[in-house]
Amino acid sequence: MASELRETIPTFNQPEAAGESEVGITNWSALTSQGFARSWGEAGLIALVAVVLVVGAELAVRVFNIQSYIFPPPSAIFTTLITRFPDLFWPHMQITLIELLSGFAIGASIGLFLAALITQVPLVEKIITPYILLLVTTPMIALVPLLILVLGFTLTPRIIAVALATGPMVMINAATGFRRTDLAKIALARSYGASTFQIFTKIRFPLALPMIIVGLMVGAIFGMLTAVGAEMVGGKNGLGNQLMFWSSMVKMENFYAIILLLALMGVSIYVIFYWIGKKWAGWQA
Repeated sequence: MASELRETIPTFNQPEAAGESEVGITNWSALTSQGFARSWGEAGLIALVAVVLVVGAELAVRVFNIQSYIFPPPSAIFTTLITRFPDLFWPHMQITLIELLSGFAIGASIGLFLAALITQVPLVEKIITPYILLLVTTPMIALVPLLILVLGFTLTPRIIAVALATGPMVMINAATGFRRTDLAKIALARSYGASTFQIFTKIRFPLALPMIIVGLMVGAIFGMLTAVGAEMVGGKNGLGNQLMFWSSMVKMENFYAIILLLALMGVSIYVIFYWIGKKWAGWQA
């Protein structure tokens, strides 16, 4: 009798096959597989390497007499970023953040909705898949001039471009997560009379959360790149517009300061979603 029960009741502790692993927030790349530093010694070594790189670049610029219009000293870049940030860079950074956050919210919401829909209604997937592939393979920056022609030189065209770049990334990753749900868990839930909505909210969504967070992270990064590119193509303000302006003025301290600021924004996006994943999907590890 016991052996018969074991054959009929599904078990959920089956080990993964050799070489197979789920892709999620804790193991989607080597950068997220381990913590930042295990000791103060490791942290000090990481900081030391960063200092050596900066000091080496400073010395190389001065020793080889590299002209400032090619690459200014790192000290000049850092000084410009700190001293000019409140009055010069922050107003344009606000515009870029508005575009990014607004477009990300719209695109991520639509992407999550479509991911849930196509996993429940296969016919919908067949209908929208060609258009999703079209959005994924088409640079959204190419649509900015057309959107500006229709909607004018406002934030709306750039927000739409960010949403179009973010949505497919979120949808693809979320749909992958929804489909990786253990079918045995769903079968057990149905045997207890769980509805489709209950299965989705109690089983599919929680188990897909690591992949959803990865999709949100990738979507946010793509959204930032699209926002900056849209500002370079057809923006009157924003960090992308300032990149074009200061490069044309050969003010390379300002140019590289903006690049450093964009790099810090990208790293911040990565860190934010990494810690969200550690908090809400840390069980995957």
